[in-house]
Amino acid sequence: MSSTELPGARAANAATAPKVAAVHVHDGEKLRSVTLPGLTLTVRSRPPVRDGLPPALFVHGLGGSSQNWSALMSQLEDTVDGEAIDLPGFGDSPPPDDGNYSVTGHARAVIRFLDAAGRGPVHLFANSMGGAVCTRVAAVRPDLVRTLTLVSPALPELRVQRSAVPTALLALPGIVGLFARMTKGWTAEQRTRGVLGLCYGDPARVTDEALRHAVEEMERRMGLPHFWDAMARSARGIVDAYTLGGQHGLWRQAERVLAPTLLVYGRKDQLVSYRMARKAAVAFRGSRLLTLPDAGHVAMMEYPEAVAQAFRELLDDCCRS
Repeated sequence: MSSTELPGARAANAATAPKVAAVHVHDGEKLRSVTLPGLTLTVRSRPPVRDGLPPALFVHGLGGSSQNWSALMSQLEDTVDGEAIDLPGFGDSPPPDDGNYSVTGHARAVIRFLDAAGRGPVHLFANSMGGAVCTRVAAVRPDLVRTLTLVSPALPELRVQRSAVPTALLALPGIVGLFARMTKGWTAEQRTRGVLGLCYGDPARVTDEALRHAVEEMERRMGLPHFWDAMARSARGIVDAYTLGGQHGLWRQAERVLAPTLLVYGRKDQLVSYRMARKAAVAFRGSRLLTLPDAGHVAMMEYPEAVAQAFRELLDDCCRS
């Protein structure tokens, strides 16, 4: 039980909360709930093919969940002992007690989970907003991070792509309510296809089965009373993080990362501009860069084999050194 929660409060909240469908669990995966003071996290794990493999943690982006990592976790089950978390307010994790959806707040949740689990240092993987979160984690707690793999990390851009503007607008007061009213008549499939069109370099790569699971997940999320609040506050958290300067600036923190780093960028990314790849490669010292010409914003879902191979090469180099 959370230290800030009154006895019986969780049961009462569960009784009054709307009923939503269960989260999809892929073959070979397991879900569990981890309760820490002030927050509860859902953890998706894929048991490794053998004992003794190094631990890994996967962190999703804005509007995502641990399911975003299922394909890559499957590819790496012979390489790492992988776990993926649903950040507070996303996936199957309830909102944090303090309502803190800032990049620092999410980073604190990751750090607290790793400290409590005692699995560090881990191979840390992150996408989009998770990339900003885990850049901060790696900078302030290098003891927890063995390697860092960032897929289209959401780091400050001077000139945001036009296609990314609607997502950034979620941070403005009142926009979420307006958008919810404007899209009230949209079906879950329409919403899902819109997201896939924005995130994938080629949405046609999504299989019928994957689309069906994505639509089911969208229906589930739209039934959660905190869904839009988590989206809006997290979007605001990213914008706020972009404005920070000095030692708390994300680019400054990228320069402080000591862990060997793999950067993955898609040339067809509509949310994080590919032109930021070169700046990131300079900021993260000694990093290596994987460029995928046909990938969009979620390369670990679009081309999991290529991302897995690049990570194995990073791991081989680390072992040799």
